[in-house]
This record gives sequence, C-alpha cells and structure tokens, in this order.
Amino acid sequence: MIAVVGAGLMGAATAWELARRGIEVTLIEAYGIGHRNGSSHGTSRIFRRAYADPLYVELTGRAGECWRELEADSGTALLRTTGGLDLGAGRDPEGLARLLAAAGVPHELLAPEAATERWPYLRFDGPVLFHPEAGVVDADAAVAACVRRAAELGADVRTNTRVSAIDVRNGARVRTDDGAELEADAVVVAAGPWLPELADTIGMPLGLPPLRVTQQQVFHFRQRDPGDSWPILVAKDDLQIFGLPSGGDGGAAPAVKVAQHDDGTPTTASTRDRVVNPASRAAVSAWVRERLPGLDPVPVAEDSCLYTTTPDEDFIVDRTGPVVVVSPCSGHGAKFAPLIGRMAADLALGQAGPYPRFALRRAETAS
Repeated sequence: MIAVVGAGLMGAATAWELARRGIEVTLIEAYGIGHRNGSSHGTSRIFRRAYADPLYVELTGRAGECWRELEADSGTALLRTTGGLDLGAGRDPEGLARLLAAAGVPHELLAPEAATERWPYLRFDGPVLFHPEAGVVDADAAVAACVRRAAELGADVRTNTRVSAIDVRNGARVRTDDGAELEADAVVVAAGPWLPELADTIGMPLGLPPLRVTQQQVFHFRQRDPGDSWPILVAKDDLQIFGLPSGGDGGAAPAVKVAQHDDGTPTTASTRDRVVNPASRAAVSAWVRERLPGLDPVPVAEDSCLYTTTPDEDFIVDRTGPVVVVSPCSGHGAKFAPLIGRMAADLALGQAGPYPRFALRRAETAS
C-alpha cells in the first residue's frame, strides 16, 4: 500500500496515477477536498510552454499530454487553450523564441504594432512572443477529478484527517490524529506549504533545502468588453506580472486574474493571515491601468494563496528511504500536476529515480 499525504494538486494527481495502475493507495487530507488553505484552490492556473530553460520547455510538453490523459479518464474538461503572451525586456521574448524554436514549439515573435492589432485591449511597447499552446487549468476541477477517479478506482480517501507522525524505522507507519495507524510500503508527502512543519514529524532527516513560504495575493479585473478573448500573459520589467482569464473566481462577468509573481509576504501555512497587501493591490491596479486598457482597473475580487519556494526555484520530487517528497513547486508547478503525479508514482514504486535537478541531494551538494 502507498500512502499519500496531502490532496492538493500534486497529491491528488499522485493518488490518481497510482490508483489507475491498480496500486492500493490511501490518500490523507487534513481538510476537505478542494479547501482554500494552501496552494491548489481556484479556477485559474496558467499552462504555458514558454520557459527560459530547456528542461521546463520539454516537461511542459509532457505535462500537456498528461492533462489530456486525465481529461479523457475523468471525463472532465480541465485545460482550456487560450494562447499565451510573453513581454517586457526582463522577459526576453527574443530569447524565449529561440528556445521554443529549438524545441519545435509553435510560436510567433511579433512587433508591438502587430501585437496591438491582434489584441487592441492590451498595450505593448516592445517585442511580444505568442505561443498558441498556452492556456488555463481549472485547479479546483483538477483536484476534484483526480480524487473522484482515484476513489472510483479503489483508493481510500480520508479527509479532515491530519498526519501526526511518520515512523520509518521498520518500513513506513503513518499515524493520524484520530488514532489510526497505517502500514505502507512507501509514503508520498505532498504537503506543499505544510512540508516544513510536517518534516519535523518524520522519523528521518529528509535533506530538504531551505524552503520559503510566502503569502501571495491575486486580483480579478472585469473585462470592459465581455466578448474579448484574453490570452494568458507573463510580463517582466520593474514588476513580474502574470495574467489569465479568471474563470469562476472573478465573479459572474468575464474577468482577468492579474498578480505579482515576485512580491510575497513570508509566512507559514499555519500562521498566514489572508490579509491582502494593499501595496500589492495598488501596484497591480496601476499596472493594469497602464498596460491593460481592456480591463477596469478596480479589482472586483481578490484572494491569497501560498507559494513554497526552493532557493533555485526548481521542484523537489525525490525519494529517501520509504518517503517520497513531492514538490514544493516554487510558484510555477500547477501546470505540471499530472506529470509530477506520474513521477511521484514511479518513485514510490521504485520504477525510476528523480530528475537530478529535482533531487533532494542537490541541497547536500550546495551546503
């Protein structure tokens, strides 16, 4: 039996992947499925191919295939293609175009005038990269689909159950706060921002790198013209901004979610206050007013979530003893969820090793 701790995007995807391989799996979640306390809630997450790193360009292609497999298996639409834009001198659209060309990923490099003609409700002042495979993932629906299918395939799903200890002296034994004890061949810890706290309950050192948990804030801005088709966008100049269609999180009228990627408040999963930073609201609203004339610059909704970031912003997907650690995802992992679930399942079953850049041992090498 494989125990999976945490039913956010990564844990839910891991449980689904194990269950569809016919493996006995128990999924343990401290809250209800789809709760809003961590990093996996909401109707809008970016899927994109544009990365300034060949490894992630390759992995996004594999992840896209995994999303379509999950959609087919669950009968649920999860990834909506919108196309994506990358802009700003700090984003280096020309460099990204060269990387996508080398990987065979469809794209266009546009002058600002051409981009304005295509998207008149955005304002451009430099070259723009467009890649048509980008889109929006519905995180809420993805978690629900994975957990539902895992249960249909035989997984034992335990909600509102908190892990109190993981004993690894003889195999793996998971203790929960309701007094239950489970014996497992391996334990997948997919606890996201709770990982720094949960690590103290595991009876062995994991070799984790320093993890930084921050509270991020996101804002939703109403479209002036509900008929406009908004792509996802990533911009980097003075601010690092991302935007994408809001889905249900933006309310009844069509809206666009816009946020800073680089301005979070240090916190922990247990002490975050959920108070939206007014300085971030002001900065993002000003950016929308200046760069996105197709949006009303007054937010119609706002929310917070948590990032758990490694020093190098790579993921952690690795195994030590009977414990598989799955992905503090550094604020950019949601798009990879079903692929990370596949990687974690392989590790839990001893069928593959980690990608070197996602290995725990990189922390030991750097120390």
